[in-house]
Amino acid sequence: MVHRSLEVQYVTLHGHRRAFVKTGSGPVLLLLHGLACDHTTWDPVIHDLARRYTVIAPDLLGHGLSDKPRADYSLGGYANGMRDLLTVLGIDRVTVVGHSFGGGVAMQFAYQFPDRTERLILVAPGGLGPEVSPAIRAITTPGFTPLMRLLTLPGVRQVGTAGLRALAGTGLNATRDLDEVAAIVDSWRDRRALAATRHVTRAVVDLRGQIVTMTDRAYLTEAVPMCVIWGEDDAVIPARHARTAEALAPGCRVEVVPNAGHFPHKDHPQRFVKIVQTFLRTTQPAVYDRDRLRSLLEHGGDVPVQQAEAGHAPVSPLRTLSGA
Repeated sequence: MVHRSLEVQYVTLHGHRRAFVKTGSGPVLLLLHGLACDHTTWDPVIHDLARRYTVIAPDLLGHGLSDKPRADYSLGGYANGMRDLLTVLGIDRVTVVGHSFGGGVAMQFAYQFPDRTERLILVAPGGLGPEVSPAIRAITTPGFTPLMRLLTLPGVRQVGTAGLRALAGTGLNATRDLDEVAAIVDSWRDRRALAATRHVTRAVVDLRGQIVTMTDRAYLTEAVPMCVIWGEDDAVIPARHARTAEALAPGCRVEVVPNAGHFPHKDHPQRFVKIVQTFLRTTQPAVYDRDRLRSLLEHGGDVPVQQAEAGHAPVSPLRTLSGA
């Protein structure tokens, strides 16, 4: 089905222009894209989701049509930016859907702003283990920027991206995501985008892999329903990380999609939409409880028995990613 393009809107926050698309009506979904991508990564699913929900898909700072300043590209900085965007749009609470790096931002948002988080849907997210592809680790090396400047020169870039897309068209599991890689390389002809990608990556990855984890603070969002969706053939972040979430949060829903890579929402959009809609339909939005949060912080997740008897069930420190 061919869908019309969505109008890109802009808002200036703290002196920097942020791009986003907004469509549909109903409860709000905030869709956060991955590293070096933009809101168009959600094109295969956004129109179907908008039939029942208000969908907001921003270009994160340093990506897409948003500004690319020398700025704070940490997970916390991005979470703050999403809070501010929602505030300007007059939106109090959302279900956050985050893909890859955007999944890390989604988890950070839930940690920082539990009062504004109804649910979490994490799509092949970062932050659940150290393993990540060598290509992502390479972005942090000193030689990466000079190499990309060479590979994105006119002529060289066209040949290289055409080759990547041709490999993606072979249908092999190992090459299925190379069309996305081609789009990313093409975007790096903008030197500001290239610099932003490197700053973002170095905030969360080094040569040994991912350096940011949310598992130590997962218990803080134990009341937030969570769904994890992963492509079985993901070559960027291994699908076994989904089992980490399952082990930490027995209540979270895990969907490993066969014949899908790092972008299951693009490989199987109809199945992705069905998973999301079923999860939203069968769960209740989280209710923020400040007293409960204070107790969790005071006891590291182990709420005393007397509090459990007063109406709160005891929770282990690693009880959940069912919200992180």
